[in-house]
Amino acid sequence: MDFGSDRFWQAVERKDPRFDGWVFCGVASTGIYCRPSCPARTPKRENVRFFATAAGAQVAGFRACKRCRPDASPGSPVWDARADVVGRAMRLIADGVIDREGVGGLAKRLGYAEQQLHRQLVAAVGAGPAALARARRAQSARILLETTVMPVADVAFAAGFQSVRQFNATVQEIFALTPTEIRGRTDPQRPVEHGGVIGLRLPYRAPLDADGSVAYFERRVVPGVEEVVDGTYRRSLRLPQGAGTVELKPVDNCIHARFRLEDVRDLPVAVQRSRVLMGLDSDPQAVVEALGGDPLLGDLVRADPGRRVPGHFDGDELAIRALLGQQVSLAGASTLASRLVFRCGETLERPLGGVTHLFPEAEALTGLDPDSLSMPGSRGRALVGMSRALADGRLVLDAGADRDEARRRLLELPGIGPWTAAYIAMRALRDPDAFLPTDLGVRRALELLGVDARPAAVERLGERWRPYRAYAVQHLWGLLATNRAGRPASGPSPTKP
Repeated sequence: MDFGSDRFWQAVERKDPRFDGWVFCGVASTGIYCRPSCPARTPKRENVRFFATAAGAQVAGFRACKRCRPDASPGSPVWDARADVVGRAMRLIADGVIDREGVGGLAKRLGYAEQQLHRQLVAAVGAGPAALARARRAQSARILLETTVMPVADVAFAAGFQSVRQFNATVQEIFALTPTEIRGRTDPQRPVEHGGVIGLRLPYRAPLDADGSVAYFERRVVPGVEEVVDGTYRRSLRLPQGAGTVELKPVDNCIHARFRLEDVRDLPVAVQRSRVLMGLDSDPQAVVEALGGDPLLGDLVRADPGRRVPGHFDGDELAIRALLGQQVSLAGASTLASRLVFRCGETLERPLGGVTHLFPEAEALTGLDPDSLSMPGSRGRALVGMSRALADGRLVLDAGADRDEARRRLLELPGIGPWTAAYIAMRALRDPDAFLPTDLGVRRALELLGVDARPAAVERLGERWRPYRAYAVQHLWGLLATNRAGRPASGPSPTKP
């Protein structure tokens, strides 16, 4: 990002919330960093420095504003757009890889030496991997202090700190408050842990068609793993330290999340993956600016600017479900997936309504007899082959996966074609430019718009929708669903997962 540009300063002058999380503003005269939308008096331009991350502002010696709480901003959409090592690293750091595997583990995943990775991140975002992870731990600690009744010492270790002393010093430095003071300032209206439930409000950049997203998931529910009850999406979670469940319900100006976790250390990961699932860090204004003037899609995009590209909690699970859904209806795909869940998935110790099982890990599917599965033999063999590739690490679909490499590996597997690879890239790898020119729903929607819908023509047409072709697909699927149901709806044709 060009921090010498007047664009960010204009956002500060307008107090524009669309830029919260994109950029952080350090004010030299106060030593504080803020969101662009901070309601405090606008500082003088010469006193303001811009940073790509909260960690970058902290490294430069600024502490977080107590009023606008910049560390609690929506995440930046930049990291999903970037397919390079910086984007991959930022996605993995947000998913907590450093806390689990250290900086060395992060560098190994990315295929870089630690010093190389450090230099690249400092040059791009103003902070190295350790500082970025430190900022993430501090924010996790603040969430736990504000939303649970855990003893302060337990919060320190749950947030990923190695000692209470380190925890106290970091929190004091970043927030200019002690952990006890943060807990004492908690808003009494905020949801607080009760009976093992942690309730949080997840912010996003407006607008958001949250109800449309829940409806999208409802049409793909896998019994045992997911359900939608009274507009609330529930599902089981397989997390680094244990299992859990989450409930996500759209309310005014946020998503209300309720987590039940076997190990509270998994809270930051569960929060981040919930944000990915709902696409909360997307920038709808950028999508509208890019697609809203298109002569073909413009009316659709402007009519529904809050439409997001749904993500997923687990790339391996999404890939398996995409394969199961090839050439069958949504109901058929859900039935096949549910059979696998009850055959190979683990039972939750604390079920939540109809959410009783974890989706099976890839390793649990590697020994299945393809002929024993209720599907064509070729697809059964493809399922077992993909599961083996995921289990032995030949295929990586986590937050930091190299998208080009993952696509190549997918296409090398028997039974995996371009549509499946692109769909996995769109939802599991969070590629905002993933495109499905052969998709039946996309082609039928384009036919409704009166244009050539042959795959080669669709491919050419998609070039003008870069870098948001995945959003173009969502709007085309929405058009098809509207035409069929006579009302707005979200999602692909009923023959696709």
